[in-house]
Parts: sequence; C-alpha cells; structure tokens
Amino acid sequence: MTVDNGVRVMAGSMLLLSLLLTYWVHPGFVWLSVFVGVNLIQSAFTGICPAASILRRLGLK
Repeated sequence: MTVDNGVRVMAGSMLLLSLLLTYWVHPGFVWLSVFVGVNLIQSAFTGICPAASILRRLGLK
C-alpha cells in the first residue's frame, strides 16, 4: 500500500468513526469530522500531511 492510499484509508476510517461516535455517544464528536475535513483541505494546499508523515515512519512506501 502506498502512503497516498494509506492516507485515504486513515481519513475515511476517522470520518466513519467520528460519525458513529456522534450518533451513538455524543454530538460533540462531530468536531472530529470537522478536524479531518480541514486537515484534508490544508494538506491539499500546503502539501504537508501529518498522517502521511506517520505512515512513512510506519514503513509505507
């Protein structure tokens, strides 16, 4: 798996987890979805993605 694919999997998983937590635990978890979305937007403009850095350190190519 490449880093790009890993970032997409990570972002999608975080988004789904956030939606589940928002529905079943507390509405405040919607802010996790906001954080994921804002992070994706800023990484598109700046080219800096913390998730990509983490995945590279874990050994993805």
